[in-house]
Amino acid sequence: MKRIALIGMPNTGKSTLFNRLTGSSAKIANWPGVTIDLLAAKVVVGGAAAEIIDLPGIYDLHGFSDDERVVRQFLENNPVDLVAVVLNATQLDHQLPLALQVRELGLPAVVFVNMADEAERLGVRVDTAALASGLKLPVALISARNGSGFAEVQRLLAATLGRVDAVQTQDIRQTLAHDDELVGEAEQLVRRAVSAPSRIERQVTERLDRWLLHPLFGLPLFFLIMFGVFQAIYALGTPIQDFVAWLLDGFRDHYLAGLAGLLPTTLYSFLVSGIYDGIATVASFVPVIILFFFLMSFVEDSGYLARVAFLTDGLMARLGLDGRGFVMMLMGFGCNVPALMGTRVMRNRAMRLLTMLVIPFSLCSARLQVFLFLTTALFSPRQAPLVLFALYVMSFVAAFTTAILFSRRLKSDEPFVLEIPPYRLPVLRQVVMRGWHEVRHFLHRASTFIISGVVLVWFLTHFPEAARPGGAGTYAYTLGQWLAPVLNPIGIDASMAVVLMFGFVAKEIVLGAMVAMTGLEGQALAGYLAQHMDWVQAFSFMLFTLLYTPCVSTLATQRSESRSLGFVGMSVAWSLGLAWITSFIFYQGARLLAG
Repeated sequence: MKRIALIGMPNTGKSTLFNRLTGSSAKIANWPGVTIDLLAAKVVVGGAAAEIIDLPGIYDLHGFSDDERVVRQFLENNPVDLVAVVLNATQLDHQLPLALQVRELGLPAVVFVNMADEAERLGVRVDTAALASGLKLPVALISARNGSGFAEVQRLLAATLGRVDAVQTQDIRQTLAHDDELVGEAEQLVRRAVSAPSRIERQVTERLDRWLLHPLFGLPLFFLIMFGVFQAIYALGTPIQDFVAWLLDGFRDHYLAGLAGLLPTTLYSFLVSGIYDGIATVASFVPVIILFFFLMSFVEDSGYLARVAFLTDGLMARLGLDGRGFVMMLMGFGCNVPALMGTRVMRNRAMRLLTMLVIPFSLCSARLQVFLFLTTALFSPRQAPLVLFALYVMSFVAAFTTAILFSRRLKSDEPFVLEIPPYRLPVLRQVVMRGWHEVRHFLHRASTFIISGVVLVWFLTHFPEAARPGGAGTYAYTLGQWLAPVLNPIGIDASMAVVLMFGFVAKEIVLGAMVAMTGLEGQALAGYLAQHMDWVQAFSFMLFTLLYTPCVSTLATQRSESRSLGFVGMSVAWSLGLAWITSFIFYQGARLLAG
């Protein structure tokens, strides 16, 4: 099978071209000698099977960043039949040296000058024949966003693959040790092949940036925009979520209930309360997750998130992070998993690890569901919003504290280089494809853990069989008694200790675990909690739930993104310790003041 590697600088539309070439067939794969997983897809090119690999965006093949090292590792350890170099038509003056570096390596290559539509609007003209003559490589002018020139892309790929054999580069940095003259060659090529106005006007971008990048109004506007995005996610997603839950409950009550008289009690309980409820748990919150991915893909493709990273970089730099870390933390308020995956845009490993350490403290939507229920059940309508606001503040305090404490150990000396793209109206097809890829990846991982977690809840609350489900004598109750000496000092009793243990699997299971432990639901459960917990215990429980070990899906993502089990272990130990200390100080302090 032929192998094609996509190479380009950030903001060239490389990933958009990859999505257009591969459709929805992309998957994560690992490669010999490469330290991170890469996106790959199998396609048909010129009637033959080929594999396309989307390499990280890089500025230079012999640079020192992690992304540049990953690209070198791939090319040095894996034979490549063709390198497709993607360039931004509006920035050829500083992107052509990368294409020249690929040529100097002796790799079979084609060059796709992308964003032709944007270049035309700005008055930029590219003479592809002159460019191809100077580069000594095939060149095509395209727009991956709207598909123009796509037929030429396929033709060039097929024609070039048909006449070359796979090549593996041995030592890229040594080969490119004396390539300073490539910059001069690139300048000459630009003069011959590119014509552009003396000042490229970006009127819409400049007008918007006067407000969105304003030093005083920029951040408030960002919070307002993100508030609107999250409001849209829940306004649209919650009714759909309720409808899905209604359908699943109806199916269980009307169809599965009839199996109760046909199957042994234990088997029926396992199939319905364990397996079916596990699937229903995943399915019920999928609508919100889908909307989250799609809307965040829309915001990101518009070019706005790059500006937020720029706005917050000064603050985050004092914490050992950069502006992108702030964006990832905000994404974590929807779901920690995609936020962790989003750290791939960071070029430095230390910076990525530090950001992955703070993201799990973001108050995700799963925790929010728990807090909304508890604040409604245990606090007055006037108190509840203040309690919820305090938890959000505590989320930021925990994240910033973690960043400060670990920034020396995970120190990054690499400057924050960010190229701010012009605003673009996202292409619906690309947004849907990108969102669907992330949703599919999430469902594959999350469904496994959540269903397994619900089955575990069922087992622990139903065995030994002689005990009342969820009551004294069950394995769950015994575990709660073991944990009591550790959690009693922070106001959490044995039954709520078991609930926390289930929350480790997935925070969505917390409310279900309360139902399983008490045998109550809805208003009856709220009344029970109000009788057995005062406000100090309730807030201590919510603090611990906010800060303690993130769900298994988050930990699995941390493991896959960091490729370090030790890092995940350290993250778990730190979050547990911080949760206990914070809850202990609050609980004991509140009791002392009350006494």
